[in-house]
Amino acid sequence: MVKYDVAIIGGGILGTSISYWLSSLFDMQVCVIDKESDVGMHASSRNTGVVHSPFYLDPKKKEILAKSAFLSYDLWKALAEKSELPWKMVGTLEVALDEDQHKTLEKYMRWGIYNGIPQNELEILDRNEVIKKEPNVSCHSAVFCKRDAVVNYGMFTKQLKKESEKNGTKFLLNHEVSSIEKGPKINLKNNTNITANLIINCAGGNSLDVAKMFGMAQEYSDLHFRGEYWIAKKEHTNIVKTNVYSVTKFKDFPFLDPHWILRIDGRSEVGPNAVPVPGPETYSGYIGNAETLISKLSEIITGNAKKLLSNPDFISLVSKEWLSSISKTVMIDRIKQFIPKIKASFFSERGTAGIRTPIITPNGEFLPDVMELENEISYHILNYNSPGATGAPVYSAYVVKKLENKGFLDYTHNAKDSIWNFEKIVTQT
Repeated sequence: MVKYDVAIIGGGILGTSISYWLSSLFDMQVCVIDKESDVGMHASSRNTGVVHSPFYLDPKKKEILAKSAFLSYDLWKALAEKSELPWKMVGTLEVALDEDQHKTLEKYMRWGIYNGIPQNELEILDRNEVIKKEPNVSCHSAVFCKRDAVVNYGMFTKQLKKESEKNGTKFLLNHEVSSIEKGPKINLKNNTNITANLIINCAGGNSLDVAKMFGMAQEYSDLHFRGEYWIAKKEHTNIVKTNVYSVTKFKDFPFLDPHWILRIDGRSEVGPNAVPVPGPETYSGYIGNAETLISKLSEIITGNAKKLLSNPDFISLVSKEWLSSISKTVMIDRIKQFIPKIKASFFSERGTAGIRTPIITPNGEFLPDVMELENEISYHILNYNSPGATGAPVYSAYVVKKLENKGFLDYTHNAKDSIWNFEKIVTQT
């Protein structure tokens, strides 16, 4: 049985980032466990690739996520330059369709400045100014953020894996956790097991299930929502040359309203919706495997999610999301609200779907922020959603510093050459 000082469950962008910091700062044995054949195979690759500026994040309710997103921008850019990874500046328009939504944009402007975005990179535009910038965008007004870029976060995750491996981290790929025993001992489905002094749970859509293996978060449940996209045909790719988001209508739910996205590979896509699915990897279809479906239905009927079914706004949202999944026309009609020129015929191929797994509180509400739980042998990061990929370098540094302060990382400091400056980062968060 192999023993590690720290075992990280989940080889996504967060788990890989944490492994990089641990291996570059301490003299310790670190491993990352993932059931896939490589890191970053799920949410870390199945996202829009936008390096978000946090003008839309409430600095009081989501302070750490907002700071992490803002400060990580320069870190990702430095990694892209060092490793020759693609990085493209595109900017983002957040559009309001009426005066009421315009008030939300005014609030976003205040939040953006508070969250650190320079005033010369964030401005509010009226309808005519938007048309001058993007002739095919029609709206009441918009916030324009100049600094937003697009990247490939899957490539970033794989590069961080290489950097972490240079420092000695072991990546145990094709290894799936089946159970946890005292010790702690991690039993894997290939009939092997390991032990570790500390286990860090960064399992994304499976993180709640992992936490429950430790007897934690039993009072919480989760739901899985697939976000789907359509790819514009090549001749329609440049109708709009900026990312365009719309102000959210359902503020109490953790979903994005429709947007037009520029991808790093030159494609343009529209989406997403939020289609309920039974598992965190149900990227197509609506049922998944029978066992997963039955398990999730049973959980919904008996758990916290049942309370959501009495929320008329949630039921209205879900019914519309189903329609937009079944009908391409319904999906494109959403985008026509602010890009009236587009037609369903401009899109013939589905884009890459991703899945978001929000946590449901005992009151039957969506947990609004990241939740961190701990016991003497483990640390769990739950509900780490958008803009999680953007903020991963700084948020992971913040987690490592917190673990050190709590006494989980009582190991010899052995700082190695680093692509990023840990001490500078943690003094800013």
